Amino acid sequence: MKQTQITEELLQEVLRSIDEGIHVVDVRGITIFYNHVAASLDGMAVEEVLGTHVLEAFPSLTSKTSTLMQVIRTGKPLYNQRQTYTNRYGKRIVTVNSTVPLRVGGRLVGALEVSKDVTRIQELAEQVIDLRKRIRKPVRKPPATEPRLFRFEQILTRNPEMMKAIERAKRAAATRSPVLVVGETGTGKELIVQSIHSASPRRDQPFIAQNCAAIPSSLLEGILFGTVKGAFTGAEDRPGLFELADGGTLFLDEIHAMPSDLQAKLLRVLEEGAVRRVGDANARWVDVRILCATNEDPVRNVKEGRLRKDLFYRIQVVRIDLPPLRERREDIPLLTSHFIREYNGKLGKRVFGLRPEVEEMFLRYDWPGNVRELKHAIEGAMNMAEGEMIAPEDLPPHLIPGETAARPEREGRPLREVLAEVEERMIREALAACGGNVRQAARRLGIPRQTLQYKLQKWGLDRRVK
Repeated sequence: MKQTQITEELLQEVLRSIDEGIHVVDVRGITIFYNHVAASLDGMAVEEVLGTHVLEAFPSLTSKTSTLMQVIRTGKPLYNQRQTYTNRYGKRIVTVNSTVPLRVGGRLVGALEVSKDVTRIQELAEQVIDLRKRIRKPVRKPPATEPRLFRFEQILTRNPEMMKAIERAKRAAATRSPVLVVGETGTGKELIVQSIHSASPRRDQPFIAQNCAAIPSSLLEGILFGTVKGAFTGAEDRPGLFELADGGTLFLDEIHAMPSDLQAKLLRVLEEGAVRRVGDANARWVDVRILCATNEDPVRNVKEGRLRKDLFYRIQVVRIDLPPLRERREDIPLLTSHFIREYNGKLGKRVFGLRPEVEEMFLRYDWPGNVRELKHAIEGAMNMAEGEMIAPEDLPPHLIPGETAARPEREGRPLREVLAEVEERMIREALAACGGNVRQAARRLGIPRQTLQYKLQKWGLDRRVK
């Protein structure tokens, strides 16, 4: 077998094994490669698309709306472009595509497209926006002091630094200036933000929260600023979160995850007080207070180019830093008692506290997941507890010093088996510390997000990490 044939077959196998949609067309627009993932995303069979012109396979597309045909026409790549279309069977598909021209000897010979399916995310985002629009009352808004929003008096602490942070937040609540809350995952950033709104003059107006890392960047712009019909294929007239939060507060969590171009548009909204829907030339005036949060060092993010310097200075008019739980250990007994009372009611238990050895473990442990990890640890332990006190054997394995109680004997076991066990445990701990956020856990472990997702599927691990 010739080396070129081996190389070609190897390349074909690599493209087939990738867990994203791969679609390759020649310069005429005829499909010459189409993997099974792309077929699954498009709701088609590979045989229906292979050897067929892209516009014939997807009749709702045109030479202008098809990202593949655009790249063939212009010879320029397109990155993270949203495309909405219907397949031959009338199924609506929403994908985010990165499409690049293919050249041989400087001559354009075709285009390659890598697609991610965001149909379900798009549908859910539209449902959430529609629901928010329907439940918003024009005269009287639901009071922000309902149980769904926290208040300052509900935040438990004896730590001087945490009390200073709360005092700063209380003072900021009386103003309309932007606030940036900085703290590790699980330190209570959203509790502070909700409390600011609850204590503010806007308490009877909408409070809307959006995690900037939870939505693909190609969809986030439409969700934040709204869309007009015809802005892109399938677009409808929809208000964005800024319009829905008019008169109230918009909370943007993980602000550092917002793409740079959207950060520029956000800055313009903050400066002008007006939003422009995607595809619309008209501005809509809004009165929205912006509260932001990040679980990373914002100064480092500015230096690395992940957070625009001009936006950083605009949103940190008031900055509130929350200490991690390892720096407020005096709060561990207070929080532990609170969570035990909470889960006694939820689980129908009669647990009154921790055994002395467990108290010592809690005070020595570093709590990388902070208060959220402590809460989940209490919940897990109370599910296991049979008596009135939480015992060491009731705790998650990673909380036990040296993990000797949970670690099986390794002597004589194959190295591959031991490494797999250690790898799985580290992944579980990282997910627990990051509250189930795969992107953050991957960053914490120093591996690509796709690699972590593959391992989660391989082991059947629950990403929600209860």
